[in-house]
Amino acid sequence: MKRSSANNLVVFFLSAIAFSSCTQLGTFEKNVEIPKHEWSYSNQPEIKFNVTDTVSVYNVFVSLRHTDAYAYKNLWLYISTQQPGDSTFSKERFELTLQNQNGEWIGTGMSDIWEVRCPLFTNIRFTRQGTYTIRLQQTMRDNPLMHIMNAGIRIEKAN
Repeated sequence: MKRSSANNLVVFFLSAIAFSSCTQLGTFEKNVEIPKHEWSYSNQPEIKFNVTDTVSVYNVFVSLRHTDAYAYKNLWLYISTQQPGDSTFSKERFELTLQNQNGEWIGTGMSDIWEVRCPLFTNIRFTRQGTYTIRLQQTMRDNPLMHIMNAGIRIEKAN
């Protein structure tokens, strides 16, 4: 009988820790690997995420990982978004700044790999419950665009 109570207590504490970790973070992130680090026009990573909370406010970021051999200070993207229930995408052009005015990489770096997160939408509310889709397409002159490792989306609950 005591062993069962102890097991239940352990399960309760592990569940409480796991639950509190999930609720405190309030984040979603998905990054898609770019094969051979060569991002072609036809490769359009699609990120799908489910929204159940239409009351809270969120920040949405584009995340990008590149090598220091990347040749440009920025990256132009088409960001296409689709809300639940819609059959079409809304498409906008977006610039990711990758270097500051001194030519230094922005973001976090380790060795020759750099990661940057750029705000796409700030303090927004998702108006519909369901599955949202965001599609990323590089629109630089180079096809394929070399030295891009991953592209993705990060969503955080705003404070």
